[in-house]
Amino acid sequence: MRIALLSYRSKTHCGGQGVYVRHLSRGLVELGHHVEVFSGPPYPGGLDPRVHLVEVPSLDLYREPDPFRVPHPSEIKDRIDLLELATMWTAGFPEPRTFGLRAARLLSVRPDDFDVVHDNQSLGTGLLKVAASGLPVVATVHHPITRDRVLDLAAAQWWRKPLVRRWYGFAEMQKKVARTIPDLLTVSSTSATDIADDFGVSPDQLHIVPLGVDTAVFAPTEAPRVAGRIIAIASADVPLKGVANLLQAVAKLRTERDVELQLVARLESNGPTEKLIAELGISDIVHISSGVTDAELARLLASSEVACIPSLYEGFSLPAVEAMASGTPVVASRAGALPEVLGDDGACAELVEPGNVEELTAALGELLDSPDQRRRLGAAGRRRALDVYSWESVAAQTVNVYQRAIDRMASC
Repeated sequence: MRIALLSYRSKTHCGGQGVYVRHLSRGLVELGHHVEVFSGPPYPGGLDPRVHLVEVPSLDLYREPDPFRVPHPSEIKDRIDLLELATMWTAGFPEPRTFGLRAARLLSVRPDDFDVVHDNQSLGTGLLKVAASGLPVVATVHHPITRDRVLDLAAAQWWRKPLVRRWYGFAEMQKKVARTIPDLLTVSSTSATDIADDFGVSPDQLHIVPLGVDTAVFAPTEAPRVAGRIIAIASADVPLKGVANLLQAVAKLRTERDVELQLVARLESNGPTEKLIAELGISDIVHISSGVTDAELARLLASSEVACIPSLYEGFSLPAVEAMASGTPVVASRAGALPEVLGDDGACAELVEPGNVEELTAALGELLDSPDQRRRLGAAGRRRALDVYSWESVAAQTVNVYQRAIDRMASC
């Protein structure tokens, strides 16, 4: 097949979308398919040489080190640029919409080059134009963004709530577009249920294909693990990820034992997480890193005694799968798809009530104090990663959905 894989931003080491694009595209070319990745900035790194990258430039208004920048007037070249700038200036998030419009424009001049278009989470109105042109369209919805909106609104001070609502304005667009796409991919039955409820799509539109892990990179090592080391990976500095609860638990644990926290996250400068670390007096034992490679992340996971996923909601969780593949026992919230990904409580992970700091502290402490339990959970997690999750399987299952979309379009 000739596949156009669309992703409005694809930074490989920040969030799951870039990881998904990189590994899925490689799995697809391994199966003999032709793949072109259409991506807005930041562009994906480490794509397989057989995968062609089509850059979809934008105004890149959130780039580092000058997010919310004011572009030079010479950068504004068309109505889409104006829409992007106006949306940002009115506190909205424009990228899913404007990327989709730009991608549709690029695809419109190549109508015979692709058999299927696969959108990764943007769900912009441009997809309607692509579908109207006769190209089969499939879209991945990792989880409904409406769940992030609910949690961010709950955590926001009263004066910020209108700004949060405005920022998530694109969610209403995503709902409408998702309802028009007959074949939607998602990563867990939990996400499928939530998407059906929040987006109003039919369960018949949804196909569950879990994410995968490179079990050769993420694997146990012969090196001894660092005593007391806990690792957590947060793709965003938002309440959804539950990092504040973990920091409070670590502060309690350090009064009784030697611990350290390896926090892999890009934190907001002088934001709530940095302030909480300082207020709790744990700056000396919290080590923050971001932009790490897969190899570096794998080493951190394999060197840790426990991995913690304190999220209040997850539609899937790549860090959970990567931790299991590394043979690292997990303490996670009993939230969203985490129980589905990790298996039954006590099988590969200890599950705790979301947001319950006392329960989280107790579970982490008990696991740090029990080498036998850590070995048992770690070994079981490694077996689960090998048996259930692989990118080759993900690619093959995804192709089945492509074929369904192609057959549907051919029969119309």
